[in-house]
Amino acid sequence: MAKSKSHVVRRPGRTAGEPDIEIPVAKDLATVPGTPVRQVDVSFYSRVDPLESQNVEKGADRDWVWTVYKDDVAAYIKGHDERMKPFIDAALVSADIEPTGIPISGKDLTEDIRKFARELGFGEVGFTRFDRRYVYESKRNWVKFTHTICLALEQDYDQTQGLPSLEAEYAHYGTYEFESEMAENLATFIRERGYRAQIHSPRDPSAAVIPMFIEAGLGQLGANGQLLSPHFGSRARLMMITTDAPVQYDGPVDYGIHSFCQKCQVCVNRCPGRALVKERVWWRGVEKNKLIYERCRPVMASYEGCGVCMKVCPVQKFGMPTVMNHYIETGEVLGKGTEELEGYSLHDKGHFGPGELPRFDRNFFEFPHGRRENWLFDQFKERLALEETPTYEELTEFAQNVRKAMKKSRITRDE
Repeated sequence: MAKSKSHVVRRPGRTAGEPDIEIPVAKDLATVPGTPVRQVDVSFYSRVDPLESQNVEKGADRDWVWTVYKDDVAAYIKGHDERMKPFIDAALVSADIEPTGIPISGKDLTEDIRKFARELGFGEVGFTRFDRRYVYESKRNWVKFTHTICLALEQDYDQTQGLPSLEAEYAHYGTYEFESEMAENLATFIRERGYRAQIHSPRDPSAAVIPMFIEAGLGQLGANGQLLSPHFGSRARLMMITTDAPVQYDGPVDYGIHSFCQKCQVCVNRCPGRALVKERVWWRGVEKNKLIYERCRPVMASYEGCGVCMKVCPVQKFGMPTVMNHYIETGEVLGKGTEELEGYSLHDKGHFGPGELPRFDRNFFEFPHGRRENWLFDQFKERLALEETPTYEELTEFAQNVRKAMKKSRITRDE
């Protein structure tokens, strides 16, 4: 059944120089610009329970994954980490680099920066305020500037459709490498105009970035927990630059995604680990489909990063204009129930078409939880519960391991 339109969103073309696109939003999909948020709750949780990087908060499983990765995946990620190290190191001190040019008094740089970023190859560019309520506790004193440039770089389309696979991981991690070099060029561009630029490496994140991308109008939060942007949905890698350059902020947009995802539910239904929840909840002041991390992480580690929730998203597969036009014309979700959209394979379990899901035994979902030092204490308490008395040597070793874990927990970058 055809749907009536609420409004039409106009956005720049996919790449610099391409014509603008129009995205129709059906009346039954219209909600609010961005995401429903209870601002007082976001502020409250940022004070009493500040966010922390998963590299710290989930550090125990960051070590465990290396025991699960296939050999070729582990080798590739180690190579990627080596290639990213110079970019991460440079980003850490990027705020301290002096400008090389003299600013022009009264000149706004918003469109100059946006134009150059698009020419570099970024598919989505937006501006907003750095919202410190989303900053990671370990990075609170690191972030220097308020104005935030949100940057999204599309990853290869064909490789992504092969998720989960090593080929898709090439697209995933390779895009981080490309955009890190591009960000250095953009930071240089800003400094040449007399202002500072701080690069926030996507592999050493400073904050939960998606809320700021939404505020900058670059998409809405999908049921898969990822940013769904107009041209490539969640098939992108996100990063930010903060600056003291004079810019104007963009605003959030209602693309219809908040309601569309509830009607679609393909990612929820196709998740191999059953990690996505159909019903929305209010979580830290944001209405969202909450991911069950404990159901997701083992699948990601065992199956080349998984990414099924990205692969089966129709906005990723077909683009937002095509998906929304189809919904206006038919009232249906493009591709839903088809092999083309929903089929995927796992290397040791075979192929799964629409309505088919893999099965895992309970042991598959057992892995270390939380911070590294907390996991060591949990294991130690289990021994005590069994009335085992550790020797002096074991206690000494335990103390040394906890000390090492606490030291490693101060490392925020991916490694």
